[in-house]
Amino acid sequence: MTSTLSLLSVGGSSRLDPIDLFLQADIVVQAVMAGLILASIWVWMIIVSFSLRMGKLEKKSRSYEEEFWESQDHERMLGKRARADLPTARVAGAGLDEWQRSTKTQAVDRDGVRQRLHTAMESRVAQEADDLAERLNFLATTGSVAPFVGLFGTVWGIMNSFFQIGAQESSSLAVVAPGISEALFATAIGLFAAIPAVIAYNRFSHRVNRYEARLHRFADKFHAGLSRELDKA
Repeated sequence: MTSTLSLLSVGGSSRLDPIDLFLQADIVVQAVMAGLILASIWVWMIIVSFSLRMGKLEKKSRSYEEEFWESQDHERMLGKRARADLPTARVAGAGLDEWQRSTKTQAVDRDGVRQRLHTAMESRVAQEADDLAERLNFLATTGSVAPFVGLFGTVWGIMNSFFQIGAQESSSLAVVAPGISEALFATAIGLFAAIPAVIAYNRFSHRVNRYEARLHRFADKFHAGLSRELDKA
């Protein structure tokens, strides 16, 4: 009973205080906790910013595609919005640039032009998808590494608790409980950083794949339109 009461009164409180656990932890465990907290903050910054970015990008892409297909002069439209920060516009621009280069000569190789158009736009689609997914690497890394970093802090804290047992020549729960609590708190922070990162990575990867498929459909439709123009030539 005495040991139990001692455990409940650790830090002068009847419940766990995260701040006290951090302040009373070993310097190594504190460094692990601080790193994981910073990683968690960065994860949430990516989650919020990427969500806003994808929402805005999807909305602008729908608007741009509607305007693009309604336009009778794609060259004029792309010239007006050539610098638009929009993947769809850059995919269309890549196709149009290749079209202009490939049709400058009098003798036009239709099959060759079609292949080059396809390659140019597909390459641009892949590049746009890679650019979108670049920041997701941190989410994947955090999701896989954070639990092990937290576990390292836990192992170190438990080792320190056993050292205290030897130093004080006492195996009382009151001696080891604070150190073990601090150590386990490191694992908890690791999971707190990893779980949102894994969920967000899977969700955002799906959104990027879906947006990439949208760009592929746009490129295929534009390629078909340019192919029809080749048949008329």
